[in-house]
Amino acid sequence: MKAKKILVMGVSGCGKSLIGSEIANALNLPFHDGDDYHPQTNVEKMAQGIPLTDEDRIGWLETLNKVYVENDSAVIACSALKPTYRDILRHNNEELVIVYLQGDFDTIWNRHKARENHYFNGSAMLKSQFEALVEPEQGEALFIDISQDAQAVIAETLRSIRQLEEQKS
Repeated sequence: MKAKKILVMGVSGCGKSLIGSEIANALNLPFHDGDDYHPQTNVEKMAQGIPLTDEDRIGWLETLNKVYVENDSAVIACSALKPTYRDILRHNNEELVIVYLQGDFDTIWNRHKARENHYFNGSAMLKSQFEALVEPEQGEALFIDISQDAQAVIAETLRSIRQLEEQKS
């Protein structure tokens, strides 16, 4: 079974967009950055350093779920911080492969500080994402350590996806 629908998840700054787009390229799948699907009100809140609430996220997650359901294949980068969020993304999409980019606050904050022209604003917002994060359970996702460089993360992710495909075939 070939993985055709992949969610790349984790807190802001963990590398979801970069890793997701590279995985999509390597597997010849379309890539969608979940951030591009946020309604303007969410973008404005985040730009002001105001963390999103569950209510803010529900419509956005439902929109991302439609991208999966309406397409034969897709790689989507989305924080998917809580089990309920992942459940929305998995709805009518049981074959979804979840890749969790796992890292600690300091590693990710250092990467955040190097970013330019991104609406996500401030260490308080990153802390709020870590507070909201409920890590996937073992077996729910492929856990990828992001303390290594991007090329190593990409290689490990592709290796893990291929191993999962072999187990399911």
